[in-house]
Amino acid sequence: MAASCASDPTRLPWAGGELSAASESIADVTAPPSADDVLDALDPEQREVAATPTGPLCVLAGAGTGKTRAITHRIAYGVHSGAYQPMRVLAVTFTARAAGEMRVRLRELGVAGVQARTFHAAALRQLHYFWPHAIGGAAPEILPHKAPVVAEAASRLRLRLDRTELRDVAAEVEWAKVSLLTPESYAAAARREGREPPGMDESGMARLLEVYEEVKGERAVIDFEDVLLLTVGILEERDDIAATVRQQYRHFVVDEYQDVNALQQRLLELWLGGRHEVCVVGDPMQTIYSFTGASPQHLLGFSAAHPGARTVRLVRNYRSTPEVVRLANTLVASMPSGSTARRGAVELVAQRSAGPDPTLTALDDDPAEAAWVAARIRSQLDAGRPASDVAILLRTNGQSEGFESALADAGVPYLVRGGERFFARREVRDAIVLLRGAARTDDESKSLPDTVADVLQGVGYQEEPPAASGAVRARWESLRALVTLAERLAATSPGVRLPELIRELDERAAAQHAPSVEGVTLASLHAAKGLEWPVVHLAGCSDGLMPIVMAEGPDEIEEERRLLYVGMTRARDELHLSWARARTPGARPTRRVSRFLDPLAVVLGEGARSTPKAGGARGGAGGGGARRGPRSARVRHCKGCGTELTTAPQRAAGRCPACPPTYDEKLYERLVTWRRELSAEQSVPAFVVFTDATLEAIADAEPKDVAALRAISGVGARKLELYGEDVLAIVAGDEPAARG
Repeated sequence: MAASCASDPTRLPWAGGELSAASESIADVTAPPSADDVLDALDPEQREVAATPTGPLCVLAGAGTGKTRAITHRIAYGVHSGAYQPMRVLAVTFTARAAGEMRVRLRELGVAGVQARTFHAAALRQLHYFWPHAIGGAAPEILPHKAPVVAEAASRLRLRLDRTELRDVAAEVEWAKVSLLTPESYAAAARREGREPPGMDESGMARLLEVYEEVKGERAVIDFEDVLLLTVGILEERDDIAATVRQQYRHFVVDEYQDVNALQQRLLELWLGGRHEVCVVGDPMQTIYSFTGASPQHLLGFSAAHPGARTVRLVRNYRSTPEVVRLANTLVASMPSGSTARRGAVELVAQRSAGPDPTLTALDDDPAEAAWVAARIRSQLDAGRPASDVAILLRTNGQSEGFESALADAGVPYLVRGGERFFARREVRDAIVLLRGAARTDDESKSLPDTVADVLQGVGYQEEPPAASGAVRARWESLRALVTLAERLAATSPGVRLPELIRELDERAAAQHAPSVEGVTLASLHAAKGLEWPVVHLAGCSDGLMPIVMAEGPDEIEEERRLLYVGMTRARDELHLSWARARTPGARPTRRVSRFLDPLAVVLGEGARSTPKAGGARGGAGGGGARRGPRSARVRHCKGCGTELTTAPQRAAGRCPACPPTYDEKLYERLVTWRRELSAEQSVPAFVVFTDATLEAIADAEPKDVAALRAISGVGARKLELYGEDVLAIVAGDEPAARG
């Protein structure tokens, strides 16, 4: 039954055929370009990509080099030249926004019917369609969030997880599943990768994974990773269904291929079914999601997996000024020559005229930095620059609050990327209801933008922005975004009317592809990937934030450097870096500028040099005592043989597996006995009290006071409060105080 539908792709819901009519109605208004026209719009490297519509192709695309332009023109050239049918093409990427942008560009090139979706969206369509044939009945409901089920699993194991730990455990569940790990194989893989499950050791996390799956089964729900896992399972077990999918899709394009994880790669291989009609595009220097299981190895090993594959490097940067490009290239050149990303990195060649030099500014404290950035932006807005031209990029979401407050004080409109979704806003939902009603009686007497503006007056829209800021301005910006979208559609396809706009909005809502909203953007560096602004403020460029304090080992440090590279290459015209010497006003200035800026002093000036403390130590005790600033990321070595320690348990114990223990074994046994009795008394697993590695470290260090105990890895403030007195008593040879 499934296979018989493949002869008519427009009838296949999982192939997206039901959307083709809406796309056609807009695309057919103007004459499509010819195949030659498609190629004429490209530079030599982009043209090489587009003029090779068949066969395996790997595109190493530097930041701002027009990779989306190259691959959409490749698809358009393939369609217009007759190399393939649009409904036989599946383009996959990683965000709904990127997929939506790809669809818009293809439509502007006169191509309708190509499916551009995220991995999850493409797999979900297939899963819903094929589930009745492969399993029977309707597909299970998808969990909107993992946290409630993770919390239930933790409760059954008598684990007490706070809100932050719950979020981190949910992320660890996701990593395990996209890495194709089971509860049985998780512990070994986690130790190998140096993972540190929050609030437990590897065996405890493995048990939680098992119970998590049990809870999902009882509730008859699946999570987002299951969408991919179940689709993989169906394609592996049902040859007829796999054949149907492969008959439907003959050509594949994978954007952001450096971010593919093991599960997504397996799904792609099943879609291909041994064929090599695939084009992958990526940049190893923009690999910033390895904590989720992403790996650039698939990109860098593409030629080996697809013999005869061509490789094209896109190096012409059209986004940024030569000054910004020079800074980014200098950062790449500072990477270790043997690093994975460096092997596939491209040296950007600036194509734009000169602009202002990037700047680096040091402020006294975090509030002063936020106020300085807000004041600088305010002056630019007063000079006529649109707020949407400006972005403030931060390493962590926790930094956002101070900048939001400073922007509000300066009267600067802003939006937080990753906040409330555009189509979930009350004013947007109300506006779409009104537009639907007006579409039934559209008399076409006015242009589409004027018609939309008139309709939106019913929800308070006016042409001029309100004088007020805050929520009032944000509401107006949301409605203005709908008018702007209508203007863009009308400019692309004259004669388009409200019904087509409604279909566009429905498709965008399904893909969460929101139109642009006016306001300064506040975003984390991770959330900024794939975006660009004329003016970028990179805030918090200090050690402890960049690289983040939790980054340990060369691989994690290099990923932090790549994250800074991503932030820099978001800027088109102006790039301003800043950092604060202290966290709060009046505090000691213990911070240093990021070590990543050292090699950039040739561009940013001597203020970019990070000067180590006396003796070269980056955070040890000495002179005035232990350093009170953020703990610097550092490599740790075995106390016995000097080998680098690569996993959390090894770092906690201070030795590698090959070296014999150096701790007092009798003290260690007393600590183990105490932990066993305490865990039984509190009805919690033993590792919740302390892991074996932490007890080994305590027995080795034999701390005599609270300060010495606090310095041991695995002894945080909470555990120090709960168990500190007991541990110090045991180390001293005494009995712990009686409880109760």
